[in-house]
Amino acid sequence: MDVPAQLTPEAANQLREGIDLLLGRWSALQMAILNEWGGRDTRPKAQQLSVNVYQWLIKPSEGLYVDELEDLLDDFMLSLNTEIDDGSIEEIAENLMIMHEECLVGNFASIGRLRQSVPTSNQQIQVVKGDEDDSDSASSSGDESMENADEDGLDAAPVAEPNVDADGWTVVSSRKNRGGRR
Repeated sequence: MDVPAQLTPEAANQLREGIDLLLGRWSALQMAILNEWGGRDTRPKAQQLSVNVYQWLIKPSEGLYVDELEDLLDDFMLSLNTEIDDGSIEEIAENLMIMHEECLVGNFASIGRLRQSVPTSNQQIQVVKGDEDDSDSASSSGDESMENADEDGLDAAPVAEPNVDADGWTVVSSRKNRGGRR
């Protein structure tokens, strides 16, 4: 089956909406926006990410590679001082690529499912906010993994209280973030 090289106007609109829906459900991104980890302009930056992803997906006559999209997403999250170590970047990039391919052939079912459903994933994600100038932190590294504290013989409750959002994702923040802003 030949896949068209360009999106129809309807498919382009559907893709744009799908990108917004998918990024709007990405818990790591939503936590970065909510906590303004990228500064006071984190929300406009996130809106620009949606535009950048759309433009990347519709670039003409170039091959689209999922690892390049992963790099785009990872670089963006790092610009928000947020390091993702859980595989969600790969999952988001893969879903965006699939959505784009479906839109090329006029299949908008996955976007329709995004509109109508609430994700029920119990997948746990690890979000680590980098803050290089915080020298009085209890942890020795800004990217210290805390996703399996029980394996180290520690009780998980004192290390980090997991927050389950409306989408069913669990976000565990860095020890540096505990205690609020100064």
